[in-house]
Amino acid sequence: MKHLFVTGTDTGIGKTIVSAWLCTHWQADYWKPVQSGLEGGSDSEWIARLSGCAVHPETYRLTQPLSPHQAADIDGVKIQLTDFTLPTADRLVVEGAGGCMVPLNWRDTMLDLMKHLGSCALLVARSGLGTINHTCLSLQALKAAGVPVLGVVMVGETNPANREAIEHFGEVPVLAELPVFNELSPQALAEFGMPERLVRALDSL
Repeated sequence: MKHLFVTGTDTGIGKTIVSAWLCTHWQADYWKPVQSGLEGGSDSEWIARLSGCAVHPETYRLTQPLSPHQAADIDGVKIQLTDFTLPTADRLVVEGAGGCMVPLNWRDTMLDLMKHLGSCALLVARSGLGTINHTCLSLQALKAAGVPVLGVVMVGETNPANREAIEHFGEVPVLAELPVFNELSPQALAEFGMPERLVRALDSL
């Protein structure tokens, strides 16, 4: 089974859009191990509508839109790494919560979950000002933890200078650049194809 863990430099930067896009073009299933916040629908429900892919149930569904460790404390839930097992699928996109250092509990972070699952990470970053610092720090954390990194996907207005700096200082390829879609729909995601460099990288998993 091939699987990829989609993480980000921050929350709200486009991880879920990138995940839906990957599921559409890579023909992969989707799994969100921890959903924090249920009001307005879950990421899994949103992905199913956008991509039409098979969606596997979350291991934890927490009511509050907070960091998993805080949301779990409020719900009286204890998150344990041993509770997470990869669903069976030919190809699987796993979406984390927030960035790679987000706590799952008072001991483990998303980095520990990636290691537990034996995942390769794809880092989603914004394209604008500030992204070089946030992206390179996230890459350092991933590498220090021994998590392999497939590359970076940048979201937003194309910024060649930031892309070049991330590839140089982060020492990883920028595999794709996604716009902020004016109208987010299954058709919009389907029409925006995957670059060949990303296709080749996914084939190497």
